[in-house]
Amino acid sequence: MKSLYKITFLVCITILVSSCHDNSRPNYQYMPNMYEAVSYETYQESNAFKNGKEGQLPPVGTINRGFEPYDYENSTAGYDLAKANLQSPLDSISEKDSDKSKELYEIYCAICHGNEGNGKGKLVTQGKYLGVPSYKDRVITEGSVFHVQTYGLNSMGSYANQLNSHERWLVASYVINLKSKL
Repeated sequence: MKSLYKITFLVCITILVSSCHDNSRPNYQYMPNMYEAVSYETYQESNAFKNGKEGQLPPVGTINRGFEPYDYENSTAGYDLAKANLQSPLDSISEKDSDKSKELYEIYCAICHGNEGNGKGKLVTQGKYLGVPSYKDRVITEGSVFHVQTYGLNSMGSYANQLNSHERWLVASYVINLKSKL
């Protein structure tokens, strides 16, 4: 008889526990900080920092990881200095790098400057951009091409975010190669 009471009690507890379960509501949270993080919005006020803002500037003198400093300023004087003094760090371009430089040129430059560097790219022939120069008409060096790719010039924007410095040097060498063929 005693075991019948125990079995009945266990069945009742099981029914009671299973009847209270609701699939539409979450269970108890024993450590709610793991589920509901206390995070800050980007420009929200915060007591965690001295000036009361959550968004902070990096410390003075720091540079981004992977950033390569470029010593020439974004001005006409900087362009002239780069044209006269800046030399390519690439010793010689192998066949594989030559293929890579051609591929990069065709992706980023040929749409405006044309595959031959004559200034007759697809956007120019369609009338979207006017005044794209031919490399034959310009006095350029690898340094000036690298500088223009880094900062942009006139209506041409910077390609420093799309191409790292090695790739920009590859494209600059390819542009000088195209200029010699014109």
